Amino acid sequence: MKNVIIGTAGHVDHGKTMLIKALTGIDTDRLQDEKTRGITIELGFAHIDFEDGTRAGIIDVPGHEKFIKNMLAGAGGIDLAMLVVAADEGFMPQTVEHMGILSLLGINDGLVVITKTDIVDPEWLAMLTDDIKEHVRGTFLEDKPILPVSAHTGSGIVKLRDELSKLVLAAAKKDIRIPFRLPIDRVFSVDGFGTVVTGTLIEGFIHEDDTIEVAPSGLGAKIRNIQVHGSDVKIAYAGQRVAINLAGIKKTDIKRGNVVVKPGSVHITQMLDVKLLSLSNSRRVIKNGSLVHLYHGSNVVLSKIVLLGKDELKPGESAYAQLRLTEPLAAKNGDRFVIRFYSPLETIGGGIILDAAPKKHKHNDNAIIDSLQIKESGSGDERIMQMLSELKFALITKKQLADRLSMNEDVLEERLQDLTGSGKVLEVLPDRFMAAKTLDIAYANCRSILERYHADNPLHFGIRLAELRQKLFQSVQIAVCDAILELLIKEDKIKKVSDRYALYDFEVRFTKKQQSIREKLLKMFKDAGLDALCADEVFQKFAPNEKDNCKQVLESLISSGQLVMLSRQVIYHADTFKNIRIQVADWFAAHDTLTLAEFRGLIGISRNHAIAVLEYFDRERITKKEGDFRRLCSTAII
Repeated sequence: MKNVIIGTAGHVDHGKTMLIKALTGIDTDRLQDEKTRGITIELGFAHIDFEDGTRAGIIDVPGHEKFIKNMLAGAGGIDLAMLVVAADEGFMPQTVEHMGILSLLGINDGLVVITKTDIVDPEWLAMLTDDIKEHVRGTFLEDKPILPVSAHTGSGIVKLRDELSKLVLAAAKKDIRIPFRLPIDRVFSVDGFGTVVTGTLIEGFIHEDDTIEVAPSGLGAKIRNIQVHGSDVKIAYAGQRVAINLAGIKKTDIKRGNVVVKPGSVHITQMLDVKLLSLSNSRRVIKNGSLVHLYHGSNVVLSKIVLLGKDELKPGESAYAQLRLTEPLAAKNGDRFVIRFYSPLETIGGGIILDAAPKKHKHNDNAIIDSLQIKESGSGDERIMQMLSELKFALITKKQLADRLSMNEDVLEERLQDLTGSGKVLEVLPDRFMAAKTLDIAYANCRSILERYHADNPLHFGIRLAELRQKLFQSVQIAVCDAILELLIKEDKIKKVSDRYALYDFEVRFTKKQQSIREKLLKMFKDAGLDALCADEVFQKFAPNEKDNCKQVLESLISSGQLVMLSRQVIYHADTFKNIRIQVADWFAAHDTLTLAEFRGLIGISRNHAIAVLEYFDRERITKKEGDFRRLCSTAII
């Protein structure tokens, strides 16, 4: 079912509330002060039912300049605009300001209603109609219907209902798959029920008993009851005016401007990268560093403007900018906003959020400007690639990527399939994605590290994994590090030798003397068998002029895995140690535990050597010591 919100806009006392009452029979002035003063202060809500069964919500927003804040709180949820102009006064300053706000918020359809036509003559009405056409030229209301009505006599009301029905039918359906979001414009308590919040559900759908988060505070609550247009419902959908009874949270914990969201679905930020537009009829020049009031949803926050690549923004101009906020805001990419001058308050511009979680930028950074150009107008593929490139090694899931880009998950799934199919995007871990260019960067850094290591250690078969992780990656999950290294191995960029990593084409090259020493060492350790040798004892069996070469060759044999060093005093030939592991594996195939005495009896080695072997197994997480015995670790591969 399609759910549409129609919003009124226009100058104070131009008959918006009376018009809604004539259309719906509902009086949206709910406060006594409003009735006394004859103007709308707070947001008013009604609904209109059409003959085909379609129902649309109507928001009656305040027209008085002092109540623009309340007008903006409601405008964020409007799909169609009904600009109201009184026949006796015509276009007024607030009419122009309201129209500018609607344009800035991305509203692109609606109509114009001329009210109080019963108090003017036809000639004046014709002249006013021409004046309105001139005022709306170049806006989203150009060539839209201009309908004369009288709420007092009922003249034109039926025609207006018909035109509104056509607009509602033509309005696009909202994507309810997006996580729900409801900017709060009212908070109150009801005896026996507790805290109630109201607002326009701008995205997704909510269900009774859903768990919600109040952003930006992060407080959680549960939906106890939902009402749409005063009736209890189990589910509410995007485009409906909603009242939610929340359990587990106090009225004092929530305020107007907060947002009810699906937990974790929005960015809590104090910086926004935006495309900023200065209204053409503004009287202000927006300068770099200007303080403004930022209106987003139902919230208003003081903000500093950092223009990117410009020192000032004249009326009618646009630029990229970073907004630095004085307090946290819950926002998403693609959100619209309005800014008003710091003092005196007047609407001067607005725009669209391109990045709701940016880093701090410098005033003149061409790379950032290029990046924002892609975010503003780039294709879906470009936006995906840019986001992944910015994230580098912080792998992201499909859902997280869809949320960050404000992109439909099905569309993202299709684009990712093509991008992974073309090799531009890599699924490094299940449902964890990275730009292929990031892997190229990882390899370039890895190659540099390994080239230096090979130059300093020409007889080592490679660098240890822990050392390579530390040098290559910073603050990156171990699983991600290892997955990236595995990709580089599969691409024949690097290779793994025992527990070491080397460039794929690297080979240890021994001199004739070193080759002779290598053969002697291998024979010595092979002949020693279970009687492990000590490094210092081995060195003593070579001439003094051979000791340096002997040390280098011994380290090389250990790095290649041909010798296994449990400690400096206990070194085995790889074949010997392999037999020890096989016997231990056979033991655990028939037994749950292994004691030191059982191990010595099984292998037939000294107590010191047995302790060294078992402690090595513990370090490698092959076994786990429990008291006087050991068990095989569940993840062990012997």
